[in-house]
Amino acid sequence: MKFKSSSLAVLIVFSAAAHAQSSVTLYGVLDAGLLYQSTTAASFQPNARNLGHVYQLKDGGIYSSFWGLKGSEDIGGGYKITFKLQGTFNTTNGKFGLSDTPGTTALFNQFATIGATGPFGTFDAGRQIIPMIYAMSETDVRGAQYFGSILTAWLGMNQAAGWPGTSTNAPIGALYDSNALVYSSPKFYGASLALEFAPGGNAGQFQGGTRESAVLKYSNYGLNLAAVYYNGHDTNPYPANYPAGPAVPATGLANNRFYYFGAMYTISGFSLSASYSVGKNPAKSTTYDFEMISGGLGYQFNPVFKVTSGYYYLKDRNNSANHSSEIAVGAEYSLSKATRAYAQVGYVDNKGTMNQTIVYGTPVAPGVSTTAAMVGIRHTF
Repeated sequence: MKFKSSSLAVLIVFSAAAHAQSSVTLYGVLDAGLLYQSTTAASFQPNARNLGHVYQLKDGGIYSSFWGLKGSEDIGGGYKITFKLQGTFNTTNGKFGLSDTPGTTALFNQFATIGATGPFGTFDAGRQIIPMIYAMSETDVRGAQYFGSILTAWLGMNQAAGWPGTSTNAPIGALYDSNALVYSSPKFYGASLALEFAPGGNAGQFQGGTRESAVLKYSNYGLNLAAVYYNGHDTNPYPANYPAGPAVPATGLANNRFYYFGAMYTISGFSLSASYSVGKNPAKSTTYDFEMISGGLGYQFNPVFKVTSGYYYLKDRNNSANHSSEIAVGAEYSLSKATRAYAQVGYVDNKGTMNQTIVYGTPVAPGVSTTAAMVGIRHTF
C-alpha cells in the first residue's frame, strides 16, 4: 500500500512538471474606425468607375482584427515544439477573412502552423504570413499598416497586375502562403536569414504552384536593413469571375517575382525609412513590370504618442502614363497597454489605369485623385 501511494505521488509530481512545460494562449485584436474616402469603386479592376465618396465603419485602420491560439511544449535541451492558429475577422459584420480561393472564407487564414524552435533557429510548416512581409514592415516608418503604407503600395502593384482582391492569391509577391516551409535563423551580429519553400502539390508537375523566397535582414544600433527575393509558379490562378471561369491549370511557369531593398534608421525618437522594389511577371514582363519607391519619417514624442508619415510612388515600367503617388500621415496615442486610439489621413494621385489604394480592402477609382481620413481604436487581448 505504501508502495502504491508513493508511486501515485511520483506520477502526480511528474504529471504536474510535464504540464508546466506546455502552454496554450488565446489572444487577439479588435481594430475598427470611421472612414471617409472621396472616391470609391466596386472592384480593383483598372476599368472600375468612380462611385463617389463613401462614409463607413471600417475594420482595420492599423492592422486587421484577428484572433488565435498559440502554444509551445518544452521538450528539453533548449528545444520547443510550437503551433499557431490565427485568422482575421471583420468587426463590422463578423465575417472571417479571405482564403486562397475567391469567394470563400477561412477560419485560420493567416496562420495554421506547427513548428520547432531551438539553438538552430525556428522552423514552421503550414499557412503563414511570409518572411518578406516582416522585412517590409521593419523598414517602413508606417510599419506596413492597413492605411497608407508600404503594404497598401505593394498591394497597388498587385491591383495593377490584375489582382481582383477576392482572394489571397496575388500576382506579385505574397502576404500569405499556404503549404509553406519557413526557416528563420538566429541573429548573428545583428544579421539573420529566412528561407521559404512552398510545394505546390500538383501531381506530375514538381514546380506547379510552388513558391520560394529568401530574406536577409540586419538589425542593430537603430538600423534595420532588408533584402527580399520572392519567386512563385502558377500564382494567382483564379479569374475574377471564379467559379464561373475555371482556375488556370498548373504549368510550373514562373509568373510571380518580387525584389525589395529597404532601410530604416531610428535615433532620439526620429525614424527615417526608404525602399526600392520591383514586381513583375517573368512570363509576361512586357505586360506586368512595376517599380515602387518609398520614403518615411516619424517621431515618437513620448512612450504613448507618435506621429508617422510615408510617401509611396508606383510606376508601370511598360507604360509611363500609368503611375501613382501616395502620401499618408497618422498619429497614435496609447490609452493603456492594451488600447490605442488613432487618426490618419491620406492622399493618392493615380494616373492612367493605376488604382493604388489608401486603405486596405477599400478600392479607389483608377486614374483619379482620392483623399481618405480615418479615426479609430485598437484593442488587444
